[in-house]
Amino acid sequence: MYKELEKFKVSNSFTFTIEDSLEQACNASEGAGVFVVYAVEGDAKELIMVGSTGTVQNDGTLKSKNGGLYDKIVNGHQFAKTGRKYSWPAQMKLENISALEVVWYETFNADVKAIPTAVEGQVLQSFLDANARLPRWNVAF
Repeated sequence: MYKELEKFKVSNSFTFTIEDSLEQACNASEGAGVFVVYAVEGDAKELIMVGSTGTVQNDGTLKSKNGGLYDKIVNGHQFAKTGRKYSWPAQMKLENISALEVVWYETFNADVKAIPTAVEGQVLQSFLDANARLPRWNVAF
């Protein structure tokens, strides 16, 4: 767990396998925040992606797409011009990944006001510092 994420109390996780429906497996809220994705092999977990959703406006309010974290995880585009509900199983097959663990955090709500992309950047910076690269499913930041 990254220390940047410890302060966020609205959080949960779910496991996803190729046989699962991402729409059914995903328990993320419709709030704004960050999600981290781990490839799971037995007891080993590797961070392979960090993502976020929600934009803070100059008046301090949040602008987020309908569906928030849930929609970004399930329908956000990755690897192709198609939603993750289709691209993740295909990529898992290609990379021989048996399961993903997705952990999500609401970073901007009534109790806490952390800009989702800023938190995403902090987690990616920590990963870069430790590994001299980004997680393999993060193309760029």
